[in-house]
Amino acid sequence: MWETAAAGFAAMGSEARLQVLKTLVRAGEAGLTVGEIQERTGIAPSTLAHHLKFLAAGGLVEQEKAGRSTINRARFDELRNLAEFILGECCADAEKRAANDG
Repeated sequence: MWETAAAGFAAMGSEARLQVLKTLVRAGEAGLTVGEIQERTGIAPSTLAHHLKFLAAGGLVEQEKAGRSTINRARFDELRNLAEFILGECCADAEKRAANDG
């Protein structure tokens, strides 16, 4: 899980990629075409393609050909896994310390 989590967090490692990912999260399961993402983010098409490729390689975005367009969707299952990974042991040491102090 550590390797998968590291790849996912690395894929989000820039403001632009975070903006793209948040845009796809807002769009929901229907996803967006590259043109729609570009309209909503203002990111240049060539740069946007690079960011989408990086997010897809990190497992956070899936891309599906639909005719001449490509639909991009956030992978909500992977985003939930990352959230659970980072928060899974939330406050465990604080609870242990409180038990020892009590």
